[in-house]
Amino acid sequence: MSTTPEQSAVDDEAPPVSAEVEESRDEISQLKHAVDSHASVDQAIGVVLAVGQLTPAEAWDVLRELSMRTNIKLRHVAELLVEWGKTGELTGEIRAELDRQLRMRRS
Repeated sequence: MSTTPEQSAVDDEAPPVSAEVEESRDEISQLKHAVDSHASVDQAIGVVLAVGQLTPAEAWDVLRELSMRTNIKLRHVAELLVEWGKTGELTGEIRAELDRQLRMRRS
C-alpha cells in the first residue's frame, strides 16, 4: 500500500506524544491496578468475615495482621485468601497465622 504525498505530509506533522499524555497513561494504569487490588482486598475481607464470624473491621484487622506477620504484601495475601475460598487450598504459613488470628479474636 503506497501513501500519497499529502498523507506523508500529515504523518510527518503528527505531534509527538507529550509528557503529559504519558503521565496520564501511567496514572490510568496505576488507578486500574488499585481498583483491582481493592476488589481483591474486599473479597478477602468477606472470606475472613465468613470463616471467622467477624465484623468487617475485625476481618480487615486479621487481613492486615496476616500480611504483616507473614511479610507478604497485603494484596497478595488477599489474592491467596480469595483463591482459598474457591479451591480450599491455602499455604501452611498463611493458614497457621489465620488460625492464630481467629483464635485470638474468639477468646
